[in-house]
Amino acid sequence: MSSQVLRSLIAFSFSVLGTLLLTHSAAIALAISTLIGFGTFVTIRRFASRQEKMISDSWPEVIDHLVSGVQSGLSLVESIAGLGTRGPEILRPHFAKFRTDLESRGDFDSSINELRMTFADPAADQIFEAISISKSAGGAELLNILRTVGDFLRQDLALRKEIDVKHGWIKNSAHLSAAAPWLLLILLSTQPTTARAFSTATGVAILAVGIGLTVIAYLWMEKLAVLPQSPRVFKGN
Repeated sequence: MSSQVLRSLIAFSFSVLGTLLLTHSAAIALAISTLIGFGTFVTIRRFASRQEKMISDSWPEVIDHLVSGVQSGLSLVESIAGLGTRGPEILRPHFAKFRTDLESRGDFDSSINELRMTFADPAADQIFEAISISKSAGGAELLNILRTVGDFLRQDLALRKEIDVKHGWIKNSAHLSAAAPWLLLILLSTQPTTARAFSTATGVAILAVGIGLTVIAYLWMEKLAVLPQSPRVFKGN
């Protein structure tokens, strides 16, 4: 069982106890807890996506470090290996592993391809492909290529951030709209008559339909808010 599912089940269990004590209705408690468990799962997955976004946002800084290293007289290999200590913090473990692999095997192309497969990111593919080409064909144009790739990545990231900001208030409004009926239900269910009404077969059916519609609307909203990813052109070996 994955940690995401386990944490969602824990949140579901605690919310069942809490809402059951508050509403005294098993049907309402299960309905609210199902949504809380689903929300916990989505939140955990969103955190993982945020980590991926932080990695994508770090590539222009990687290019800056490489350009600075080469301009200061370091070789390309030394500049890449130095990212294990001087690069963006979130990427340092991967570049430190690259340096260790390179020292143990001495195969630059193999180590670069391992990095490429580890990140599986279109921006990383472009950077590593430029590095591989300059390594095999001579690095006279490496700095120009890296600067061009860096400018393109910065423009792409700036555009995506602008779209995210504009979509942010729409997404927050959608979240509030999805949660509001259930918050109102919790408040109303403190009344015994409301709890009894939703404990009937009709009440349970209404809760089930409400859960289904809420989940479908939320997933649809999340899908519409996702920006298309650039295709991976250079995937390596």
